Amino acid sequence: MTAWLPGDRSSHAGRRAYEAVVERLVASYRSLPEDAPVRLAKKTSNLFRHRARTGAPGLDVSGLGGVISIDPEARTADVGGMCTYEDLVDATLAHGLMPLVVPQLKTITLGGAVTGLGIESSSFRNGLPHESVLEMDILTGAGEVLTAAPTGPHADLFHGFPNSYGTLGYATRLRITLEPVEPFVELRHVRFPELDSLQDAIADISEHHTFQGELVDFLDGVMFSATESYLVLGRWTSEPGPVSDYTGAGIFYRSIQHDQIDTPAVDRLRARDYLWRWDTDWFWCSRAFGAQHPVLRRAWPGRWRRSSVYWKLLALDNKIGLSDRLDARRGEAPRERVVQDIEVPVEHTADFLRWFLSHVPIEPVWLCPLRLRGSSAEGTGPQVDHPWPLYPLHRDRTYVNIGFWSAVPTNPANEQGHANRMIEAEVSRLDGHKSLYSDSYYDRTEFEELYGGDSYRQLKQRYDPNTRLLDLYAKAVRNQ
Repeated sequence: MTAWLPGDRSSHAGRRAYEAVVERLVASYRSLPEDAPVRLAKKTSNLFRHRARTGAPGLDVSGLGGVISIDPEARTADVGGMCTYEDLVDATLAHGLMPLVVPQLKTITLGGAVTGLGIESSSFRNGLPHESVLEMDILTGAGEVLTAAPTGPHADLFHGFPNSYGTLGYATRLRITLEPVEPFVELRHVRFPELDSLQDAIADISEHHTFQGELVDFLDGVMFSATESYLVLGRWTSEPGPVSDYTGAGIFYRSIQHDQIDTPAVDRLRARDYLWRWDTDWFWCSRAFGAQHPVLRRAWPGRWRRSSVYWKLLALDNKIGLSDRLDARRGEAPRERVVQDIEVPVEHTADFLRWFLSHVPIEPVWLCPLRLRGSSAEGTGPQVDHPWPLYPLHRDRTYVNIGFWSAVPTNPANEQGHANRMIEAEVSRLDGHKSLYSDSYYDRTEFEELYGGDSYRQLKQRYDPNTRLLDLYAKAVRNQ
């Protein structure tokens, strides 16, 4: 971690270090030939799109990987755009604080979560990560570093930056709001035997932040089947007691399951362990690498049980095609990758899940409700119905993010991406949206209708007039 400045000292040194990094970055950007593609040089990624390889060097943003300063009294942090949430959380927890939303994988960067969206179990009360941003410095396609805020000369860039995926520019610094933490998170795992009651509970808890008279600070869930779903209700507590640790033999998503319909199972985690409860096994995707087998798990070093390692293993498999060769040797058809997060209005959650169970053979799936934050004082800007034009969720609606990450058998008679295309169509039918971090198959007309076409074109013209950066459709759908 490049911690430019601990929060209990003057921020001047951190600011000077940041400005020196940005000066080098701008000089590097402007030294590129005008026809050269512009990309970031990154060692990690949480995208699942195949990208065209250009061979061109990327911009070195490694100097932006730290926390610039923390103001415990104002509950804010200035953070480099390439700072990972793992490093950010460690820095803020030292002050008894955390970001309002901490995406579930450690190597997600703050800048990445803002330009590419992020979500977690506090999103039903805190919205999405970009809604806690107070201001940000953005290196635009024109090679300028501009400070964008909810109001002012670059308010359009501030509101258009989320879901732009680096096609308008790159965040070099972000000032975000923090919130206080307690030492522990107490969990209740509530089982639902059918999907309609699950949907009703999500809607009620998201609106009132309580369940059976108890406060709910965190809310997500897992669907294993049509008759076995769970909501995981978390609340902050300072009360001491036994705590669980799922970085060893235990597996968090398996700990959720129990047989009691009317009696929740209970658990308790330390604050940091709760925030990273999904990272150890990449939700449940570590099973694809054998990491959940009891024998292999004991032999697998704990420091390697993390999402960044599984991601590298997956990237290696994609590169050498080992899984495809093994499937072919067994006489099995090639498999289609279905790695997606979608959002549908809460009232359509049960309908989508029933459709999904009958069309896509993947289980379990993750459930995470969200509501946009409510006022300009909370950092969301003007009071408009959908303040973030490139991902236009409505302010007054509860949505449920549904995540599923696996692969399904293919049929030679179907077109490429058959399962993903079906999912896109169903999500659109239910007035939902799909995140763009993975494979997409929209035609340009539908894509622009869903992802702020007119607003995006205006932003592109103003902040990247010479199209030095990729177009969003080209990047998200054509994988350029």
